[in-house]
Amino acid sequence: MDRSLVTELHFITPFDNLHSIARLGILCHNQAESVPHLSIAETSVQDLRRKVRLSNGLWLHDYANLYFDARNPMMYVRRSRRHATAVVRVNPSVLDIPGAVVTDGNAATGGTRFFASPQGLTHLDEQRVYAEWWTDDNPWDQAERKRQRCSEVLIPGYVPPAYLMGCYVYNARSEQVCQSLAAGLGVVVKPHVFFG
Repeated sequence: MDRSLVTELHFITPFDNLHSIARLGILCHNQAESVPHLSIAETSVQDLRRKVRLSNGLWLHDYANLYFDARNPMMYVRRSRRHATAVVRVNPSVLDIPGAVVTDGNAATGGTRFFASPQGLTHLDEQRVYAEWWTDDNPWDQAERKRQRCSEVLIPGYVPPAYLMGCYVYNARSEQVCQSLAAGLGVVVKPHVFFG
């Protein structure tokens, strides 16, 4: 993948977290435990992520995780919650934060590889990462496409607020709610991201 294709990165979150995100940034799982918040994650997936340790000794939960594109399998599973979900847009310059990591698939899935950022981008298939759909007639190919569609950028500790560019929401009502919760974040209505 060419870096020029990465115009923003995404973090999927319930509206309730926007105020603290605008103030504190996007915290890694371990740091977020000390801040009141709602999680959109599947418990079973978090159980898998909790067991992943990177070669540098840090655990996956020591990183804030960002997607290249939030219109992915996680969002599809959560589409019934789209009226109360925001996608925080993050400046791609986070790729240069020391210790940042690029994954070539969902970090909790077997077979996913971890690379130093930003050089690791060269290991990603942009057609798979930004594919409109990940479905395939072959179940193995579909699983692989789904894994790659959820490639991540992992930022150690947290993503500072200075890197936040705004957020996407599903509709105009959601836009009003988000603006009241995080006035500093520009809100854009973009239903396509939410499978609308």
